[in-house]
Amino acid sequence: MRIGILKCGQSPELLRGELGDYDSMFEKLLAGRGFEFSSYHVENMEFPTSVHDAEGWLLTGSRHGAYEDHDFIPPLQEFIRKAYADHVPLVGICFGHQIIAQAMGGKVVKYPGGWSVGAQDYDFGDEKITLNAWHQDQVVERPEAARIAASSEFCENAALVYDDRAFTVQAHPEFRDEFVEGLIETRAKGVVPDTLLDAARARMGSSLQSASIADRIEIFFKAPRAALRKQGAA
Repeated sequence: MRIGILKCGQSPELLRGELGDYDSMFEKLLAGRGFEFSSYHVENMEFPTSVHDAEGWLLTGSRHGAYEDHDFIPPLQEFIRKAYADHVPLVGICFGHQIIAQAMGGKVVKYPGGWSVGAQDYDFGDEKITLNAWHQDQVVERPEAARIAASSEFCENAALVYDDRAFTVQAHPEFRDEFVEGLIETRAKGVVPDTLLDAARARMGSSLQSASIADRIEIFFKAPRAALRKQGAA
């Protein structure tokens, strides 16, 4: 199964060589599950020619806000709506979670409650999952088509499901502790309160359940979908 990774941003240049870029992190997270990958740097206006160029799409994180004025955001939202209409499955992580919600009629804001950084605990109903987070923006109004798949004390809409068409997660299952430490060193100082950075460092070494999210992503992508839908005839 071919998954197209829509790279909505890049990891900091100082970290990229050693720890990888966002697309390579997801390839590592989902390795050994029967997926092949193609990557498109949509932040740089590199888009697929069709939503059917892959059998599923994964939208990465970004340093940008979904509500900001950037050239790539309007065509990305159109791509999301087209894939959704054609039942080509979408997975969104952090910014990807937010831009899918916004494209489908939800609301994303810079959250007045501030930042969520480092290991956080999420309630998926059947499972409590600890994942690394790195965000200030949140989905504060869900699209009509979305239902909550997970919440935390800080983030009500921590994961959303849109029937068989989209599965999105606010946290970063692809972020390992060393990458969070790198973000603290390269992007956080003077931006994220020191108390939150200290708390994030204190929880490093916690047992992260990133593999559980990888399982959920795999199940979602591989769920049976009618052939006519894949051809855009549904």
